[in-house]
Amino acid sequence: MTEDLEEYLAAAGEFLMSRLVENTVLVTVAETLRVRGLAAFGEAAPLFGWWLSAGGAVESAFVQTPPSPVLLTRVPRQAVGPLVECWPRGRPLSGVDAGEDVASAFASGWQQRAAAAPCLHHRERLYRLGSLVLPRPGPSGRPRVAAAADRDLLVVWVTAFQEETGGVVGNAAGRVDDRLSYGGLTLWEVDGVPVSVAGITRPVGGMVRIAPVYTPSGLRRRGYAGAVTAAVSQAALDAGAHEVLLFTDLANPTSNGVYQRLGFEPVGDRVTLLFAPAPAPGK
Repeated sequence: MTEDLEEYLAAAGEFLMSRLVENTVLVTVAETLRVRGLAAFGEAAPLFGWWLSAGGAVESAFVQTPPSPVLLTRVPRQAVGPLVECWPRGRPLSGVDAGEDVASAFASGWQQRAAAAPCLHHRERLYRLGSLVLPRPGPSGRPRVAAAADRDLLVVWVTAFQEETGGVVGNAAGRVDDRLSYGGLTLWEVDGVPVSVAGITRPVGGMVRIAPVYTPSGLRRRGYAGAVTAAVSQAALDAGAHEVLLFTDLANPTSNGVYQRLGFEPVGDRVTLLFAPAPAPGK
């Protein structure tokens, strides 16, 4: 384990890039930290780690940016226990985000160590774009890359997105500033009025991931989210991306259907389990 990003990338970077689609979140988080600094997701220092096989090859990795859950790649069964055991004493851990088997194994070990009961926060499905299918007919309006003048609106929308999806609320302004710095937010406008937004990560190894996608509640079910997602997907392909990815909440059949109609194909699922202190006896 280390708080040194360069040490982490030197040790685990090749492993992460060898499974670029599967490890998309860890890769893009590391890239944001590299470009924007270690305080990109909050003031507390991120923690990085990797597991070596008996032969010295990296077999798994993690990153945790407080107060978010720890993000895990695939983890060999024999590595889960040591990871729980050597988690730094005094470092809070809100949860785990991983494939279901890995998340469950880690949560079980953490419950024994910290008496913190895991609860399911959400299940997500990772999609990758096959052949893009533009909406036909599409809604009225057109896409526009967001600019500094849109910042206040975007901070409100990103905060609302965090609250609706149960994500870590906070630092919305910093996240918006980061995306604006490289043209990573696109608005869908109708008669010059923004009605939806889609973000996209920095390209890493020819891979980008679309997030967030948000439409205010009063403007939904009009095709705006699908249209702006298609627009940023096409822009990414035009810029040379080989992999265009996104996550959906499995509890939201509408969004899953929208993205599949655009040509996104399922890759795999992840779960987020949050840790809560065990209730006192008799409670």
